[in-house]
Amino acid sequence: MTRIAVLGATGYAALELIKILLRHPEAEIAAVTSRQEGRPHVAMIHPSLTGRLDLRLEDLSPAEVSARAECVFSCLPHGASAAMVSPIVDAGARVVDFSADYRLNDADVFAEWYGQKHVDPGRLGKVVYGLPELYRRQIVGATLVANPGCYPTAAILPLAPFLKAGLIDPKSIIIDSKSGISGAGRTMKLTTHYPECNESVSAYNVGRHRHTPEIEQILSAAAGTAVEAIFTPHLVPMDRGILATCYARPISPISEETALQTLRDFYADEPFVRVVDHLPGTKDSLGTNFCDVTARVVRDRLLTISCLDNLVKGASGAAVQNFNLMFGFPETTAL
Repeated sequence: MTRIAVLGATGYAALELIKILLRHPEAEIAAVTSRQEGRPHVAMIHPSLTGRLDLRLEDLSPAEVSARAECVFSCLPHGASAAMVSPIVDAGARVVDFSADYRLNDADVFAEWYGQKHVDPGRLGKVVYGLPELYRRQIVGATLVANPGCYPTAAILPLAPFLKAGLIDPKSIIIDSKSGISGAGRTMKLTTHYPECNESVSAYNVGRHRHTPEIEQILSAAAGTAVEAIFTPHLVPMDRGILATCYARPISPISEETALQTLRDFYADEPFVRVVDHLPGTKDSLGTNFCDVTARVVRDRLLTISCLDNLVKGASGAAVQNFNLMFGFPETTAL
């Protein structure tokens, strides 16, 4: 059994992670952390865990975490995560980091988009990006993996095959994404207050969403040249799920059948990407680790449509997929 610690265990992604790990035959949750006072029982924070996990939330130091766990899942926010993760990795534990702290390769780009200096800049550019469909070989046996953002996963998976094949103009990409409220986290904000967001769809962070450089970085690596994308996220009044519609200009005319076959060929052996002929909806992938993708050609433009559960394939399911690869377990275990 692999001893596990979950840092920042009070959020939605942490709860989903714990539920998956509880059915994992090779995982034992040894510690859950939070800065909340009084060491509350985890079931007080997450009532659905009553009778399933008998642990209290503790405020542990990196040394204490490393002593208890062989693998650490950090669900802490950016900045706070790297401050914990760096000494934990140095102490010999392996880490899957949910935050954006290790996704970007450049400390200046991180500071520009996240508004603060990186606390562990020496590791940037050396950490594996945790998208198995593109980086499986590098993830196997890795010490530290940067778990992808939910929006980036929904955009990268449908677009990467076309960029790798040189089929679309890398400067023509538009990504229109819609996410459920849980993507904003559990901390209360005015924009996610029920009377504010219910029965309302709204765009936010237009042109300045922090997932933009992450999307461009990974797609640029796939294309072998710089990719520029216009990324517009929207908040939709549902609990969970992401639907991404991506638009691109083909380099030369492409048929719809060729577009679909490009996706089928690229993902033929992937256990968690389903290439579908129909137009997928968020309920199709709800509660699963699947990303459903399809393609259409409209007025000489390529459209890809993808959907996933932002808390599973967009966060915790992907993290367990990475954990399985890091420790040599079958990739689909518990998923």
